[in-house]
Amino acid sequence: MKNKPFRIAMLVTLLLFAVVTAIVLLNQNNQTDTTNSEGYPPIDGQPTMGNTESPVQVVEFGDFKCPSCKAWGEMVYPQLISDYVETDKISFSYINVLFHGKESELASLAAESVYKMDPESYWDFQKRVYDEQPAQNHDAEWVTIEKLLEIAGETTEVDLEEFETELTERTMQDEVDLDAELVKEYGVQFTPSIMVNGTMLEDPFDYEAIKSLIDQELEGN
Repeated sequence: MKNKPFRIAMLVTLLLFAVVTAIVLLNQNNQTDTTNSEGYPPIDGQPTMGNTESPVQVVEFGDFKCPSCKAWGEMVYPQLISDYVETDKISFSYINVLFHGKESELASLAAESVYKMDPESYWDFQKRVYDEQPAQNHDAEWVTIEKLLEIAGETTEVDLEEFETELTERTMQDEVDLDAELVKEYGVQFTPSIMVNGTMLEDPFDYEAIKSLIDQELEGN
């Protein structure tokens, strides 16, 4: 009988542990659509459209060689722009990812040069680069200086000789390296990755989840 209080205390402790564990597991199950990150990615100097004074910031981490990024740009991006950017409700920014190596880096260097030399044409140039992705054999080499010059000539007002020099001399390397550091800092593991006010969507193709999070953030400000 002397051990009875000790047993009761042990049972209470085990019960409390079980309750806490159940609460943690329940919260995890209720947060399957998003992953919280610390802080917002800095967008100063990044290509950005929409209302830069908005309390809601949406960021795409994208790779020009990524087939899923092209698909996202065709399936989700137009609706997002129509619903929230063209209505001045949010800002939308793009950060380069280099998961596919040298071609990803070259395309990113080109995009950064266009953004510097003719920022109004940046989004047209970006879309056209994605459009040039081959429908099959995605690993085939297609991002070349010649191709990027062709795209720039058809979508921008940049001086093509200067543009080619910037590519060959890798003038915008610091900007591309900065993006690579942001990819590491914010734990980007796949492309496209979409962040809304520092919260990463687990499924970037779930537009209803993106919309719900944006609306929630808008209502909270």
